[in-house]
Amino acid sequence: MRIGLIGLGKMGGNMRERLRRGGVEVVGLDHNPAISDAADEADLIAQLGDGPRVIWLMVPIHAVDALIETLKPLLSPGDIVIDGGNSKWTHDARHAAYLADAGVRFLDCGVSGGVWGLENGYALMVGGPADAVEIAMPVFEALKPEGEFGFVHAGDHGAGHFAKMVHNGVEYGLMQAYAEGWELLETAEIVKNVPAVLESWREGTVIRSWLLDLMTHALDADPHLDGIEGYAEDSGEGRWTVNAAVDLAVPVPTIAASLFARFVSRQEDSPAMKMVAAMRQQFGGHAVAPAKD
Repeated sequence: MRIGLIGLGKMGGNMRERLRRGGVEVVGLDHNPAISDAADEADLIAQLGDGPRVIWLMVPIHAVDALIETLKPLLSPGDIVIDGGNSKWTHDARHAAYLADAGVRFLDCGVSGGVWGLENGYALMVGGPADAVEIAMPVFEALKPEGEFGFVHAGDHGAGHFAKMVHNGVEYGLMQAYAEGWELLETAEIVKNVPAVLESWREGTVIRSWLLDLMTHALDADPHLDGIEGYAEDSGEGRWTVNAAVDLAVPVPTIAASLFARFVSRQEDSPAMKMVAAMRQQFGGHAVAPAKD
């Protein structure tokens, strides 16, 4: 199978490599010509040959509308556009309707895996029509982790990005709980080796997880996180999760508190936020603010 992939940043570049390892031909396009396989969108689509062609977008939310407008007149009936970025789920039905005028199908795909996805695979949450999902399945199979789990057709347009939004909200809460536990251990003089305690939790405990593994990796490099400022950004999906919960009258106190804790981190140097920032860097390659002198 052949696919066009637009956006070859930290996630998109690794996805291109994993797809190729999985036997999928990829024509990549990026604003950086040094890493692109095509000169522009028209060249990319021409290289894909006969349809149905699949175009995967891996670009920031602010770039999606303009890119879809550029692609629409270049595509043919039966082609498929997949938005795999962190777009807001409320945009997906609009994009699907806009492309449907040209007979082009649309899928929204929430993607989780960060910088580790190249080796471990990506968890994929897809929304859109089943016939389009079926055509794109070789792509999803190449990207997902090996084994039974890691892919879901979550529902119609918007379901994939909604599921990923909630995933990220849960991630906020888990990271905050781990970070607060680490800060408590660091503060208690009775505990002499905090990194070793966290290492001991990695097997046999009910709170073992990949995030816990990433915490220990971060502490290997900086045992007290002295080199990181207690400041953590939010991607926007935590805010969307809380807003959706308000709209649906669903209580999400843990997720809401973890979001507000990140806001607090921007007002003062928070020890717990050092760990949140460290975990974000570990799984997503997100930048951290260096500690102030």
